[in-house]
Amino acid sequence: MREQLRPQARLALAELKGAGLDVAVLTGDHSTRGEALARQLGVPVQAEQMPEDKVVAVDRTRREVGPVAMVGDGINDAPALARSDVGIAMGCGADLTRESAAVCLLGNDLLRLPWAIALARHTVKVVRGNLFWAFAYNVVGIGIACSGRLNPVIASLAMVLSSSFVLTNSLRLTKYPDENSCRLPVVSLIPDN
Repeated sequence: MREQLRPQARLALAELKGAGLDVAVLTGDHSTRGEALARQLGVPVQAEQMPEDKVVAVDRTRREVGPVAMVGDGINDAPALARSDVGIAMGCGADLTRESAAVCLLGNDLLRLPWAIALARHTVKVVRGNLFWAFAYNVVGIGIACSGRLNPVIASLAMVLSSSFVLTNSLRLTKYPDENSCRLPVVSLIPDN
């Protein structure tokens, strides 16, 4: 059965490449269709991939490149989704696929993928900032307390202020733009065929 190219595939792949990610496509289609997809999408395509071949491809990519995220929607993608570092299932996919993945995107829109990755990267930055603040605060606070120069009441108030800062910083994530308002300018990355 020939896989259909999703309407947003080219733009989503271009945004992922624009975000600095290495992108490739694994498909069960014949090699001639794979070659056409490679020309159409501008990314490497491995065709005639059975489910076990996709698992081998995930393992090989992990050894050669590093952590691997796999996106899929079919039953034949489930083993590779489970084997990848981050399996991402499309919400429109098969139940087994969604159960095998660590992340499930709602719906059929591939453009949610670059947005979800950008949100995850932003979240990691916020978490790291919070950890740095909490670590620095505690090192200074414990040092002052050990020297006997920190009143317990002031220490309690300082802890409330520190916790408030971390909470407020984390709440910035609720202001992150939705997936429709943060498209990257990728026109030059999309080949015209």
